[in-house]
Amino acid sequence: MFPLIAIAGPTGSGKTALALFLARQFDAEIVNCDSLQLYRGFNIGTAKTPPDKRQGIPHHLFDVLSAESGYSAGEYSRVAREVLAEISSRGRLPLLVGGTGFYLRSLLVGLPSLPPKNESLRRRLAERELHRPGSLHKILSRLDPECAVRIHANDTQKLIRAVELRLLTLAPRPTSESATPLIGYRILTIGLDPEPIQLRERLESRTREMFAAGLLDEVRGLLAHGLSGDEKPFEALGYRQALQVLRGACTIEQAIESTITATRQYAKRQRTWFRRDPSIQWVRSFGEQAVACNFATALIEDWLAKS
Repeated sequence: MFPLIAIAGPTGSGKTALALFLARQFDAEIVNCDSLQLYRGFNIGTAKTPPDKRQGIPHHLFDVLSAESGYSAGEYSRVAREVLAEISSRGRLPLLVGGTGFYLRSLLVGLPSLPPKNESLRRRLAERELHRPGSLHKILSRLDPECAVRIHANDTQKLIRAVELRLLTLAPRPTSESATPLIGYRILTIGLDPEPIQLRERLESRTREMFAAGLLDEVRGLLAHGLSGDEKPFEALGYRQALQVLRGACTIEQAIESTITATRQYAKRQRTWFRRDPSIQWVRSFGEQAVACNFATALIEDWLAKS
């Protein structure tokens, strides 16, 4: 059994800092599990670690997608499993890092067998949502109320897929019993859970720093290179608001305040998602703080010794 370590937690909790520290301590390689850091060119708003700040540590699944393309959770799982196998085959320790809970679950636990995408149906659903915002969430609430509770009314992509599956199968989403979990690995998952008030403060300061660091210029550059602004990564927090500024729909300060509010809400949803996983070993700290580094180091040393 190969060892695999995962670091989870809400946005802003310091997952990257802890990952870099642990990678140095245990000679590990970092594997991205953040759906937005997969995209090339989307750097400031995703808090992606620049290559010159990676301390010579190998990083995988960063900057692998163009904005026009994308991975479903199932596609991410397939590619990530190949990356993990390659790292482990060299006798190195893979360190999985990110806050996209659904991607992490699809990789470790697997996904039920689902029908492929129906592009014609998806286009019709997208057009309906465009002309009648909120309609897909209402449809899903009627077809599958339990699923609708778990998807935000503004998450169009997830709503399209959920409604599509319900219409194609005429049944609720298959149960997890039909999923294929990751095999051949012993998995240790460490979760970061800083005090909510401190996290709120950090998310506000980080958002302001993000705009000050040139987020608007980054978006201008992306548009200047031929993107329309309708691509999937532009739906992300910060990028959506930056587009509104550039299109004259709001001021910079309004965009910043909107991003702060939405990011806090997102972090709360992430925390709720990860808290449902009883296997996660939690530390109530930011990832760069000594308490987190010491806790994780001792935990991993003990865990590896028992391998």
